[in-house]
Amino acid sequence: MIKRDAFERILASVHEAALDDARWPSASTLIDDALGVHGNCLAFADLNSSKELQFLFVGIFFRGQRHHELEREYIEDYYSLDERVPRFGQVPDSRLCHITDLFTEEELKTSALYNDFSIRMHAQNSINLRLDGPGGLSFCWGINDPVDGSGWSSARFDSIRRLLPHIRQYMRVRQALGSAGALGASLTEMLDTTGAGIIQLDRHGRIVEMNDRARDLLRTGDGLFDERGFLFARRPEDNAKLQGVLNRALPPLGTQGVGGSTVVRRASALPLAVHVNPVDRQETDYGIWPVAALVLVVDPASRRRINPAMAEAVLGLTKMESQVAVLLAEGRSVAQIAAAFGRKESTVRTHVKQMFSKLGLSRQVDLVRLVLSLPDAQRVSRLKADPTLGSC
Repeated sequence: MIKRDAFERILASVHEAALDDARWPSASTLIDDALGVHGNCLAFADLNSSKELQFLFVGIFFRGQRHHELEREYIEDYYSLDERVPRFGQVPDSRLCHITDLFTEEELKTSALYNDFSIRMHAQNSINLRLDGPGGLSFCWGINDPVDGSGWSSARFDSIRRLLPHIRQYMRVRQALGSAGALGASLTEMLDTTGAGIIQLDRHGRIVEMNDRARDLLRTGDGLFDERGFLFARRPEDNAKLQGVLNRALPPLGTQGVGGSTVVRRASALPLAVHVNPVDRQETDYGIWPVAALVLVVDPASRRRINPAMAEAVLGLTKMESQVAVLLAEGRSVAQIAAAFGRKESTVRTHVKQMFSKLGLSRQVDLVRLVLSLPDAQRVSRLKADPTLGSC
């Protein structure tokens, strides 16, 4: 089993990674060390109604070091040959599968992925699993071979299962921030976000700051409200759950906070999804009232898919640039976009730089905010969505 101090370090690192993809390598290293494995591979994928997976992003990490060349090789040479992919969507959520369980006996003898790529990946004895999240997004996780060669003990399996709720929460927060265009933003920059309610709490649970979207939601008082500087849910049963999530995220000093999510019902609209993520030891501009937890409030009624044709027409972008801009605004990374188009990451970055030049911008977060500020597609009837992906 993972020792308490090691487990709490993992939790703190996973909380940081949920806010910024650049922090995942640190969390990955701690997980590899705690489980005693060579590394791990993660993928974000769309899971459609037929239980078929479409990978959006693949990341391969050995003790925190990302291996871009192996990722490129998998996407270009092995993804289409990977016998696991059409079966992985059929596996129950959270089930730990040994890699050999996802191949037939004949495939184990002939599979190029199993007999070549997996050897170089230290993954012929790996564990594979899938965690499903909101909006059809799935997190696929491959945990590579144990370093000591002792195999998979019940203690190692128990340690993986202990991590899964926190990895799922990481996925929820990351998706909510990505959909709001705030993934990788600083705490101050998050306050300019319009795609979700952002509420920042101190270690006592008192509201430090919030963005305009959250202020509007609390002002209406339908579902959530604030009183004496603290956050509450209108219905007693919902409030009990919310306070439980907040208390676990903001424990007494010396105890590691734990992220969590809950649903808050409203009288006149669909329920709100509330995600709480501890903010560990992060310096802010608020002096003696540092931010200790971040609350994300997602209103399903406010979600909308941005029309690439809108970005093309209003911002003067090419078709390809507009599609890249929209995917960035929807929370996709450069690597995910490159994988979706079957292009190199450098090609996508070139398009981003071209947009910076055209629009007078210098940061990706500013590009995302600009795209998210575009009017709804239905308000400009002459523009129609283009569902096809252009070529570079």
